[in-house]
Amino acid sequence: MTLIQELTDLISKTNLQVTEHQIQLLVQYVELLDKWNKAYNLTSVRDPHEMLVKHIMDSLMVGEVIEGNSFIDVGTGPGLPGIPLAILYPERSFVLLDSLGKRITFLRQVVFQLKLTNVTPVKSRVEDYQPEQPFDGVLSRAFSSLTDMVSWCHHLITIEHGRFFALKGQFPQDEIAQLPSNIELIKSNQIKVPQLVGERHVLELKKIS
Repeated sequence: MTLIQELTDLISKTNLQVTEHQIQLLVQYVELLDKWNKAYNLTSVRDPHEMLVKHIMDSLMVGEVIEGNSFIDVGTGPGLPGIPLAILYPERSFVLLDSLGKRITFLRQVVFQLKLTNVTPVKSRVEDYQPEQPFDGVLSRAFSSLTDMVSWCHHLITIEHGRFFALKGQFPQDEIAQLPSNIELIKSNQIKVPQLVGERHVLELKKIS
């Protein structure tokens, strides 16, 4: 089965609305990731078929639970979940932030080849990055703990509208208990990713005054 057929089949098991053109873009991204991975070591997932489940579908399913128009994907690595979400939602804007130059070089190539007009790769440490305007949402699947995420990213969103969206495996009860007093868990969304073994949660957090 080709990657396009396989991804089409995976998406058919969800409620996602994805066009044929978007599926082609997602597969092109996987092919670029596979090609660059050999030299740049961008992900530990080596098999493109595995990338469809562990990277593409895992990222796309987050789209059902996030709200807003402007997002920053912090510690984006090779562009996850930012690139798949940007392909799925061309009307939303995504800044992809990473401190490693080779990842940003790769992401600039992805943006160029896939003609993505709603993606801005930025090389910076998160604590040094000062956005012109606050974002609607901070996305991350990279942070070791929720406390690290909210303390390093607090300047990226406002109290009124901003949200932190943390991608986690199992529900992190201990991490939630350790959150600072000015951070509130709004909701926890358990997401089902076709063919992915193990639990996946997206936690929505907000700042309170």
